[in-house]
Amino acid sequence: MPISTAARRAHFAGSVRAAVRHLQNCNHLARGIPYTCLAMLNDGPLTIDRHEGKNPGTQVYCLSGPLTLRNLFELQSELRRALPPPLTIIDITDVPYMDSAGMGLVMNHYVRCQTRGARLVVSGANSRVMDLFKVTKVDTVLPLVASIDAAEE
Repeated sequence: MPISTAARRAHFAGSVRAAVRHLQNCNHLARGIPYTCLAMLNDGPLTIDRHEGKNPGTQVYCLSGPLTLRNLFELQSELRRALPPPLTIIDITDVPYMDSAGMGLVMNHYVRCQTRGARLVVSGANSRVMDLFKVTKVDTVLPLVASIDAAEE
């Protein structure tokens, strides 16, 4: 027997009410902040120190703080500001963790450098970030070194 339009509407309205109740209970809407944002509030700021490397044509970006969706936009605009130099080093020694958006930013810049005949090297990844690179197989593509000095060689 086909379901009537009125029955479909009643079912849909019930589903919407259930979804709203779920959001009120799980997402803490009483405070006005969805629970996905609560985790992002704990991210510290990302600071970017850009300087010339030892060799001409080398640009070094020393990052400090988590590289996550919440705070990667300044770095993204910094990297996109001009054509990449012959060698870009992104030093993540002081990056305690990185999410998939941060990794995506690094990989996008790697591809941008490759298409323009430049190189990108990432230095100083800690074990937590290295695990992210290994799980996603990024470590097989992205040049990773232990230090800035090793990257400049």
